[in-house]
Amino acid sequence: MNAAVRQMGRACSRFSLVLGATLATHAALANPVKDLPGGPAVNQLNLHPPVTKIASEQMWLHNMMLVLCLAIFVAVFGVMFYSIIKHRKSKGAVPANFHESVKVEIAWTVVPFIIVILMALPATKVVVAMKDTTNADLTIKATGYQWKWGYDYLKGEGEGIGFLSTLDVNQRNASDSGKPEAVDDYLLRVDNPLVVPVGKKVRIITTANDVIHAWMVPAFGVKQDAIPGFVRDTWFKAEKTGDFYGQCAELCGKEHAYMPIHVKVLSAEDYSKWVDGKKKELAAKADDPSKVWKQEELVARGEKVYNANCAACHKPDGKGAGPIKALDGSPVVLSDKHEDQVQVLLDGRLDKGMPAWKQLSDTEIAAVITYTKNSWSNKTGQIVQPAEIVAARK
Repeated sequence: MNAAVRQMGRACSRFSLVLGATLATHAALANPVKDLPGGPAVNQLNLHPPVTKIASEQMWLHNMMLVLCLAIFVAVFGVMFYSIIKHRKSKGAVPANFHESVKVEIAWTVVPFIIVILMALPATKVVVAMKDTTNADLTIKATGYQWKWGYDYLKGEGEGIGFLSTLDVNQRNASDSGKPEAVDDYLLRVDNPLVVPVGKKVRIITTANDVIHAWMVPAFGVKQDAIPGFVRDTWFKAEKTGDFYGQCAELCGKEHAYMPIHVKVLSAEDYSKWVDGKKKELAAKADDPSKVWKQEELVARGEKVYNANCAACHKPDGKGAGPIKALDGSPVVLSDKHEDQVQVLLDGRLDKGMPAWKQLSDTEIAAVITYTKNSWSNKTGQIVQPAEIVAARK
């Protein structure tokens, strides 16, 4: 009786799994995702369509190697199977009795050498070109954070512009709820894409603030590690306008899947307009660090900073998750010693998974601290002014 019950239970479990998979499949088919121009394609087998000369050369090199390997495969296994079939025992073949052959030994030494040279010459040419970052029209520093990218325009048109690029909040919420959006750019949409001009050589300097990341855009043929304490560089020159996507290519932590890269390539005219607009936007956001803010103003400003940068780990309700400490009821947050929390934001706590946030402005840091001190159950009534952040940076 018990055995029959267990067997019935297993059958029900299998049926539930099959039914769940079937329903999931029907749901996916009801909302089909199409190819994303500049990004991944459905059932993609080949490399991304190249939009830079380097990416085109990489694709040519890839195809040439495949053809060469296929020719070697056919030749080697063709001779092997021919020999097995032609000289099998059932046909009365008698094995030859001979030792070394100078001609054969020369052949199997010279032929692989020639093959290696044929592979090495074009590969070396492409690798050397990939590393030539000289004479760039535009230099941008890409800094990896857990889990977003920071971009600073260091040289060329747009010099002085800087911003963070974070996964779209709606897509992140959809992922957290277990209800992914049926859109082509799912988990690739960001709030601030990297914007560059078409036909200009763009040098990307990579580094990281916490752990190893990697800046990768397949359509550009670019993949460069971003390592804390080190500076690496790479480059690209997009040959057409459009939107192009990539992702962090190093396993950088639990939010690794939520660290996309979106590069928007504009015409020279549109890029100049974007630079002018971005500089005006940044100038409007620039705050006087000596300004004294009201509590409600800082809380409102801090809520936006928190949702954009902190909620992914500490959660919107401030409860944290796993090793991420809760901010709701945190002794550091509740303490009237503001400098403790200020130093955590400025310097980070890598041993606790907390990155440094020096890239935020003095007002933004003051605002987000004030927000955490006066949200959820943290009703401290305390205010942190930007002047305190300025003093702590010194």
